[in-house]
Amino acid sequence: MLFSRLRTLTHIKPVFCLLMLTIPAVAMADPPTDKKQVGPAREILLAELAEDESVEDVEHSKPRHPTGDVQVPANEAAPESPAPKPEPVLKPKKVAPNIDLKDVAPAPAPEPPADPDAQDAPGSEEADVSKAQEDGAPSSMPATQEQETPEPEDEKPQSAKNLVLLESEVLPGTSTRLGWSAGIQIAGLSQPTPVLVVNGANAGPTLCLTSTIHGDELNGIEIIRQTMYDLDPEKLSGAVVGIPIVNLPGFQQGSRYLPDRRDLNRHFPGSKNGSLADRIANSLFEKVIQYCDMLVDIHTGSLKRTNLPQLRADMNNPAVAEFTRGFDRMAVVHSTGSPGMLRTAAVNAGIRAVTLEAGESHRIQEHQIDAGVNSLASLMEKQKMISRMFVWGDPEPVYYDSAWVRANHGGILFSKVELGAKVSKGEVLGYIADPITNAQYPIASSSDGRIIGMAVDQVVMAGFAAYHIGTKAKVPGE
Repeated sequence: MLFSRLRTLTHIKPVFCLLMLTIPAVAMADPPTDKKQVGPAREILLAELAEDESVEDVEHSKPRHPTGDVQVPANEAAPESPAPKPEPVLKPKKVAPNIDLKDVAPAPAPEPPADPDAQDAPGSEEADVSKAQEDGAPSSMPATQEQETPEPEDEKPQSAKNLVLLESEVLPGTSTRLGWSAGIQIAGLSQPTPVLVVNGANAGPTLCLTSTIHGDELNGIEIIRQTMYDLDPEKLSGAVVGIPIVNLPGFQQGSRYLPDRRDLNRHFPGSKNGSLADRIANSLFEKVIQYCDMLVDIHTGSLKRTNLPQLRADMNNPAVAEFTRGFDRMAVVHSTGSPGMLRTAAVNAGIRAVTLEAGESHRIQEHQIDAGVNSLASLMEKQKMISRMFVWGDPEPVYYDSAWVRANHGGILFSKVELGAKVSKGEVLGYIADPITNAQYPIASSSDGRIIGMAVDQVVMAGFAAYHIGTKAKVPGE
């Protein structure tokens, strides 16, 4: 009998070990910061409910001030000039190769572990520049001859300068792929996050495009790919930096969050000695974001919600309000943003920044992608970065007020309206069906407006945010 029990235990032990290996995120993650201890499953649920910025940043947004209208009064004091972009701390170690982004690139190799004792060899920077010249790239070395006095010309475009980013030097009129790493992974398994860069031949602003800060939001990846690959560096004024997949670990797992269960978009600008999310946010902000003049952070709806293509912007900020006018056929929703969000940190650093919402998570949606690509093309045309025959559509409204209509009962949600529909107060938007009792509960609109976000048909609980209605509210004093 004893031998039989021991044999049974030997079969149970491997299974138990396997189960233990499948829950490292719960067992090994940082303990809850709240003093009140909660179970892991409940903690994850609370995190998802609390960190859904597609609901929270609008509901908790500060009201728009009368002076925050898009039509900035002429007598209003001009906003302070944004702080100049910081100079790179490290000297560029290499000249980035000029490549055609449409060409198929080899898979990135794991990054070698950093050697703190390593020093640049004398003349290594000049050697890299010479090699780039041999490959046909334009010279980045300053001319030694006397510069002739330029004769007046009819607004001749000013030549661009070398773009120093991620310890690389991108020459004018070239495009390349760089790699960003936060340095938080096991060195032997580390994989850099691809960064696409197009440095135009002519001088101009630097536009930064980011996507998939939440690893399950996919539309932005394709929006950035199509936008970046369509640029001609010889005809571009300024530079465009695109990071299609910021949250690479989350993307690989199909998860919204980081491996430590934190929402990366609540930790910017981050810190070097904080949590995993703080360190990743700090690395991205210091190595890339702070060198940009403009930022478009692309997201989708979350928790099985979908969003009409729209901008989230702080319309109390005159510079941001003016920035939104460059996006063609894109509705604008006033949102001051939550602390820790990338666009909030960017605006605080003097960068004009908005969030672009389009579609739902875990999906690639062609219509939403086309809307995003079109709006970015119009933005670059508005900023005089590209010159194209662009046909502007009818302007979309600016929704200075919006609210979510929540379900009051649990059951299966069936919608009667579509995304983008105009609705009236009291109109039935959908209903909740109880599959057990067969009871049906209608959900009515709380105001006149437009459906700018909604939940997809699914099982919901009481309190679930089902329909996002945007209204063009009047501001007192106007």
